[in-house]
Amino acid sequence: MTKPSLPGGMTRRIFLQVSAAGVVSATTLGAAGRAYATPYEKFTWISPRGTLEVLDDFPYWAGKKMGYFDGLNTDMQPGPSDGTATVKFVDVGQADMGFPSPGVFSFALQNGMKLKSVFHMGALDTFSIAFRKGEGSNDLKKLEGKTILLGSAAWQSIVDPMLAVQGVDVTKVKYVEAGWPTWATALQAGQGDAALSWEGLRAEWIAKGLDFEYWLGVQHSPLPANTFVIRAADLEDPDKKVFLEKYLKAWAMGLEFGYQNPRAAVEAVFEQFPTLATNLGPELGTTSILEQINVFRGDMAKRGGWGWHDMASWQAFFDVTLKLGQITSPVKAEDVCTNELISGANDFDKAKVKADADGYKLTDAFAKVDVETIKAHMFDQAIK
Repeated sequence: MTKPSLPGGMTRRIFLQVSAAGVVSATTLGAAGRAYATPYEKFTWISPRGTLEVLDDFPYWAGKKMGYFDGLNTDMQPGPSDGTATVKFVDVGQADMGFPSPGVFSFALQNGMKLKSVFHMGALDTFSIAFRKGEGSNDLKKLEGKTILLGSAAWQSIVDPMLAVQGVDVTKVKYVEAGWPTWATALQAGQGDAALSWEGLRAEWIAKGLDFEYWLGVQHSPLPANTFVIRAADLEDPDKKVFLEKYLKAWAMGLEFGYQNPRAAVEAVFEQFPTLATNLGPELGTTSILEQINVFRGDMAKRGGWGWHDMASWQAFFDVTLKLGQITSPVKAEDVCTNELISGANDFDKAKVKADADGYKLTDAFAKVDVETIKAHMFDQAIK
């Protein structure tokens, strides 16, 4: 995938340089833009990956294509690849919503950022541990004394809690920052014993000839995954709260559309990013999105709709991060996560979205993709 060096499409935006020490400096880009008759000049969502050329954000691109975001002045930015930039940008007001992992969210809270999770995308733990074939184990305690490769040093805050709840002494695990997007090729080349991965990425790695076996968080981990965070103060502004509910409703509609017609959602992303389309193709693209839909949906019978927070899962996460020292004071999940926008976000015409999905005419290439066959083999890479 292509990683932009700077966020594109900005008319008046400040690009924040995030140093290794976590210091944020600002460089003004462009001239002042016009004001908008909304509580936000332009509502900016920022990626945690340094790129938008992935399938992870399919609800936005599918929703945009289907008109679900009409009337909302929105912007998507890749941001820098620094793992903590997604929360730093939101905290200082240069983005309005970020998509951090729980570990990066806890980093923000530890560093005094007044953020709140308002839409929990990752109902199941998306993260996994990749091993070269024949070298993996479902007993993660065997990673003690071994080396785990990461794309960013900030990702240690993701892996430590995941390992700790499996009984691993994380002080006995070594981490090496192997860089984005090269940490997987480093694993293949034998430069470490394992690597962090996540659902959706597994299919992308196959497209690059990187075929590993996996310990899968979706099967074994009780922890939550990435979530949408905003400045907590924005919930105190009635106009912003109304906007946020409408914005999240469009995301929920995009999620529902993708659930009903995953191939159509992939097409929407591929139209936005032709290079990604070339790299993945219809079958692996559909595989990737099905992995992610499984994470985003979770067990919907036990959820209050798309984006609903399971407070017990979040509390378990904060408790383990406190034991690890990632946070130094207890965090109550209900204080930093909220379901107050979830009812409104899910208050849409589901029959209409299903009709939109059912009525979408696929291209010939996507029409040939057998979704049920992919679902039947979605976990073939899991360690047996």
